[in-house]
Amino acid sequence: MIADYAWIALILAVFPAVIGAINLSLVRDPQGRVPEDALVSILIPARNEAANIADCLEHALGQFGAKVEVVVMDDGSTDGTAEIVRRLAASDPRLRLVEAPALPEGWSGKMHACARLAEAARGTHFLFIDADVRLDPHAAAALVGHAVTHRLALVSGVPRQRMLTWGEGVTVPMINLLLIGYLPGGGRAFTKHPGLAAGCGQMMLFERRAYEAVGGHGAVRSTLHDGLKLTRRLRAEGHRTEIVLGANIARCRMYPDFNEAWRGFLKNAREGMATPIGLPVWTVVLAGAHLWPFFLLPAWQAAMAVALVFALRMAITKRTGEPYWTILLHPVAVVVALAIQWTALARFLMGRKEGWKGRAYAAPEAS
Repeated sequence: MIADYAWIALILAVFPAVIGAINLSLVRDPQGRVPEDALVSILIPARNEAANIADCLEHALGQFGAKVEVVVMDDGSTDGTAEIVRRLAASDPRLRLVEAPALPEGWSGKMHACARLAEAARGTHFLFIDADVRLDPHAAAALVGHAVTHRLALVSGVPRQRMLTWGEGVTVPMINLLLIGYLPGGGRAFTKHPGLAAGCGQMMLFERRAYEAVGGHGAVRSTLHDGLKLTRRLRAEGHRTEIVLGANIARCRMYPDFNEAWRGFLKNAREGMATPIGLPVWTVVLAGAHLWPFFLLPAWQAAMAVALVFALRMAITKRTGEPYWTILLHPVAVVVALAIQWTALARFLMGRKEGWKGRAYAAPEAS
């Protein structure tokens, strides 16, 4: 009986190992020729980002190889964010501050801010980044060059994730594990189906005409997960989208501790895997490959499953530039990820709202 279970665990571990190996061989750094008439509008929605915004803007304004403008949307900040941006804008005409109007009914805060930013932008391409993202000097040129060279409506990538605490180490690495280990094609453009689309909301570059043709952020106004929903909408309308390796062009520290990470991932969970039908399947798939084999040792099949799981995690960690110490926390990260998803589903079924940046939202129906 143990041997039969161990075989199942091994099969469940082989799947992400194979998918991951293929995706790691396919993913590439963004590169391509930048047209002379290209203008990248770097668009930053900011709500109470006084601790982040100055450093973010220094990196955004330090781009070379492509012409840029930087537009910040102050979305009702109460911590001095707007004052910092105004001070910096006084010495650099490429930087502008715009104020968000009142949040309309049916919109999430970030989607509304991004939609208004797009209206204010003058560029041929829109590069949306979060205030905690730090662009390397060649980032804008690399992304727009890749988009133009490969005729892409959207180019997105996961920045190199900085993690300094155990709370980050048991939450943040699951982003790349799921993207690389479980999404066939890893979001590359040849996987044309909308269901195989992916994007990272921390850093997304859109070709302006394609963005406007599908309705931009206004078309997904209630979502908390534009990296997924807007990317799928572009593909559904016949546009090409692609995930590239973001680790070499940007970095980001998403959350300072476990509590913030838990809350941050919880708000997006309903639009990911936390559905009544999908979550039980995901639980079997993730727990069966990444947790169950430990309970079936010393069966050789279980030992091989454990080896495959850690080999995959090590390969992803190396390629994405994540801290190596997080590998040791991998089983805990899977437990935490599933706990977040089940908590999100339970809260949804109880009618609870998710809060972020001082706003509360009813969890949208997953699709």
